[in-house]
Amino acid sequence: MSQKLTPKQEAFALKYVECGNASEAYRHAYNAENMKLETIHVKACTELAKDHVAVRVEELQEQHRAKHDVTVDSIVGELEEARGLALRKDQASAAVTASMGKAKLHGLIVDKQEHSGEVTLSKSHSKIAERFAKRFTGKND
Repeated sequence: MSQKLTPKQEAFALKYVECGNASEAYRHAYNAENMKLETIHVKACTELAKDHVAVRVEELQEQHRAKHDVTVDSIVGELEEARGLALRKDQASAAVTASMGKAKLHGLIVDKQEHSGEVTLSKSHSKIAERFAKRFTGKND
């Protein structure tokens, strides 16, 4: 890791991997007692977007997956098993929901979140976005 995390950033990363909720992780690691929910959400997203924090979260998620031996293949196997059960019992919904929940817990699936605030991109991300836009709009300005 190129940049060392502060103790609060480490606590944030650990809690985020544990609960999967950036706002909850932020409240756990930082003094957010007098903050509005929107402020906590923005600060949590900002923290999670920092490269060195994101790298640490990925490391922790990988350690967690390895510890519990959860892989995309194992989740796919469970989903296939649930599908087979569904065909026999006509009750696949609960089994599929459990498997999907497990996959989310281990960071294999991430829910999309709407962000209503202003989004700023780093210079490298801005360049990537520009190239992407040019490629798919056909504009080469």
